[in-house]
Amino acid sequence: MTNLILASSSPRRKELLDNLHLTFEIKSSDVDESYNPNLSPEEIVMELASRKAKAVFAESSDSFVIGSDTVVVDEVAVLGKPKDSDEAFNMLKSLSGKMHSVYTGVSIISPHAEKNFFVKTDVLFWELSDEEIHKYIHTGEPFDKAGAYGIQGIGSTLVKEIHGDYFAVVGLPLSRTIRELQIAGFRL
Repeated sequence: MTNLILASSSPRRKELLDNLHLTFEIKSSDVDESYNPNLSPEEIVMELASRKAKAVFAESSDSFVIGSDTVVVDEVAVLGKPKDSDEAFNMLKSLSGKMHSVYTGVSIISPHAEKNFFVKTDVLFWELSDEEIHKYIHTGEPFDKAGAYGIQGIGSTLVKEIHGDYFAVVGLPLSRTIRELQIAGFRL
């Protein structure tokens, strides 16, 4: 059986793959996640996903490796993970009552090929009061998530509607990832 490796320590990405009953390993990569601010959101997520996958593939070159990265883009900025409560508040306040875009990049590297792609999903938030934002921040959920929210958790109560792939917002567009793995030669 060919090895499948998820190059991520994200519990959400692990859970998504677990739901498909796939056998895989997790090998986190400690790559530099800084990026050129002149890159487009899709270039940022594909570059970071590729960096993660390449770092793990360098140690497991007989495997299929999946790297992934997600950013949230509001009207003016790319939002990564908040550094503190103030930054989380400002991110959530900027998303309140507005549509924003979530970009998730995926890199699949195998002994035979490398495929990089991204999925964009638009998310509309309810109008949020300062009290609602502070209450959500106090749950601790915003701190390891791009844009300071998790759609699969308590953050789901902030979301009015989505247009696109829900799983991409969680952190891994499952359907597209599985199809690309199969094209690359991985057998489920």
